[in-house]
Parts: sequence; structure tokens; C-alpha cells
Amino acid sequence: MRLILTLAILPGLFFNALAQGCSDAGFCTMGAMKPDQPFNKKVPIKLRSMEVSFYRGTTTLSPIVFVANLDMSFNIIDNKTFFQVKLPYQAVNGNFGNTGGLGDISYCLTRNLYASEQFDISFTIGGKLPSNNSNLKDDKFNLPLPMYYQTSLGTYDAIAGISLVSRKWLFATGIQHPFNKNGNRFQWSDWDPVYKNGEGVDYVHKYNKAYNLKRGTDVMLRIERNFRFSRFNFTAGLLPIFRINKDEIEDPAGSGIRIKLDGTTGMALSGIVTAGYSFNVKTGVRLLFGHKITQRDVNPDGLTRNMVTTLSYFYRF
Repeated sequence: MRLILTLAILPGLFFNALAQGCSDAGFCTMGAMKPDQPFNKKVPIKLRSMEVSFYRGTTTLSPIVFVANLDMSFNIIDNKTFFQVKLPYQAVNGNFGNTGGLGDISYCLTRNLYASEQFDISFTIGGKLPSNNSNLKDDKFNLPLPMYYQTSLGTYDAIAGISLVSRKWLFATGIQHPFNKNGNRFQWSDWDPVYKNGEGVDYVHKYNKAYNLKRGTDVMLRIERNFRFSRFNFTAGLLPIFRINKDEIEDPAGSGIRIKLDGTTGMALSGIVTAGYSFNVKTGVRLLFGHKITQRDVNPDGLTRNMVTTLSYFYRF
């Protein structure tokens, strides 16, 4: 009973104290960078896994993002090397309309570099494949939608990271670099005269321009404290993501000039808590909450979230 009360009360205390969001372009839940990684030297952990999760994220504007995700991990060569792939289906509902479709496919190879009774060190390398060019249009006006509504970031990305995991702590860092610009054509001049019959200009301009957007490179850190019991586990941590170079768009006026956007660099900081229950060594459920602490001033990629909630069921074999 004491444990149940603790799990119920701590998330509330955490959010009251912090007041999140996640500007994660995908790599924060890949390989060595994943939250709530298992560590138990007394009971053998089966690391091959299949996880089904359902995600809901509220944004800083009207769109609400829903994602159903299939996350699969298989060992290859030996029990120290694993291949992971994530297959998401994403749907968005907001003032500009609704979209839905296959999200970006993420994949990685993770290798355990060092294992001891005290901690493990693992390294991950991988990438992300776009499911479309990020230029989905609304049904009513057939106009390109902002990035908040897109089911893909529209870029080919490289991902790498490393982690140290012990019974009580997880420290991880990673980098994600996009190689190309996407095909988004959202611009204010298209929407100004039609949204609310021209009376919603102020709202339209709250969406940052993302015309042929090329995102900057992201570097993440994860610091997580674990509380593990026989069947229950609880984690609380911080997830800062640093965009180290400016996002870049094409001038929507048609000049072809590329513009580097001020305010797109810097840190987006989130607070993350999870609560999990294992039915046995193979199966369990996990509930994750995230809440925005700080965000970058300008976010043309539409990744900023006020709050995220993810419910997962996992099976290890």
C-alpha cells in the first residue's frame, strides 16, 4: 500500500514543482538513449522485446498528437548486439484540420560495450527514414499545413548515442543530424485570407514558417533516477535537448534565398516520470508522463509539446 501511494503521489509532486514538453525528433527513445532501461544482475533480463505503446501529446497551440507505436528489438550475432526498429502511426487533430498516416521509421544497432555488477555501458548508431515529404494539406482548403500537423519530419537523419545504466541511475547522451530539407510549403499568405474568413490572422501567425525546412542538429542528455522493487518500478528524470545550429527555411516569397532562423537554437528541457509494473520477467506495462519546463523561442519543426502521456505494454523473449 505504501508503494502504491508513493507511485500515485510522486508524479503529482513532480509536475507541481516543475510545471514539460519534448522537442524530441525521435532519438530520445532509441537504443542506449531509451528511458527506464532494465538492470538486474540477479534475475536474467530478456532483452529481445516487442512493445506496443499509445502516445498523446498536447502542443503549445491547438493540435493534439496521437501516436500508436510498434517497437521491436532483436539480438543479432550475440547477446550483446541488438537491432531496434520503431513503426509509428500518427494522427493529429487541431484547428486547421485532421491528418493521419505512417510516421517516420526509426532504426538502430545497439552494442553493450561493458558489463559489470555495478553498471553497463552501451553504444547506439542508427537513423530515421521519412514516411512522406512533410507537405500534407488540409481537406477544406487544400493548403499545406504547418509542421505541427505533419506525420513526418521529411528528412533522412543519422542517430548515435551512449549510455551508462546502474540499478539506481541512467545517464545517456545522443546526437541526431538531418541530412536534407523537407518539402513543407506552409506559409502565412495562403492561410491569412481563408482561416476564419480572414479574421484569424493572429492565430495563423503563431505557427512558425517552415518552408522547405532544414532542421538543425540536436544533442540530448538524459539523467534519470530509478526506484526498483520486485514488480514495481518508478523513475524521475530530466531530458534537455540542445539544438546546436539554426533551423533554415527558404524564403516563401520565391526568391530561393535560404534564411537561418533566429531563436531556433538553445535548450528545450523536459521533466519525465515513469511508473511500471512487471507481471513476470517477460511482460509488463509502463506509464510515462512528460511536461515542458523550457522551450526554444522559435519552433518551426512543430515538435514542442506541453505535456505527453504514453501507455506501453512490453513483452520480452
